[in-house]
Amino acid sequence: MVAGKHETGTGQASDAGFGRRDAAPADLDGLDEAEVRRVLVAQTARFTADFVRWMEDRTCDGLSYQRLRLLQELHCRGPAIMRDLGRQLGVSPRNMTAIVDGLENAQLVIRRPHPTDRRATLVELSPVGAHSAEQELGPRLDAMAEIFAELTETEREQFSATLARLTLAMQAGSPNPDRRQVSDHSPNWRGWRRQG
Repeated sequence: MVAGKHETGTGQASDAGFGRRDAAPADLDGLDEAEVRRVLVAQTARFTADFVRWMEDRTCDGLSYQRLRLLQELHCRGPAIMRDLGRQLGVSPRNMTAIVDGLENAQLVIRRPHPTDRRATLVELSPVGAHSAEQELGPRLDAMAEIFAELTETEREQFSATLARLTLAMQAGSPNPDRRQVSDHSPNWRGWRRQG
């Protein structure tokens, strides 16, 4: 294991309470390539956990980011096959079922059989879900996205490019053939509102 200073900086508690450590960049000086990679894995894992908690703190009514993304897809594109929605959002069938169950219990979506494919289930916004999506989707997604105001335009572009590159590397190295295909799990935020 790499020394603590390389993993978390000084190890001091952060004011935000996320991860209870400071946000100093990892000290990579003097580390060999394998150690640098391990430090980056640990740093990324901590950031991921902290970011998920940060996003969840900005949601309410049980509408997690995944649930909001599902509502966004249905709002922008209309009814869809549940299996296809799961693929678009990068969600396993089991988790997709749980997400749809939660939204159905909240009366935001309706699940019904596909008219021509007995194996498929269609999901669509309920009238309450359509109204909620129109009124609340933008402000809720904006609250989650506010953290990126901390970055300059150049930093945001670099961050996005780095995430895309790492995503492609993960997909290329995945033993699961379904994950080797490049899929669009990221929303198109430009014009998230329904067209027409």
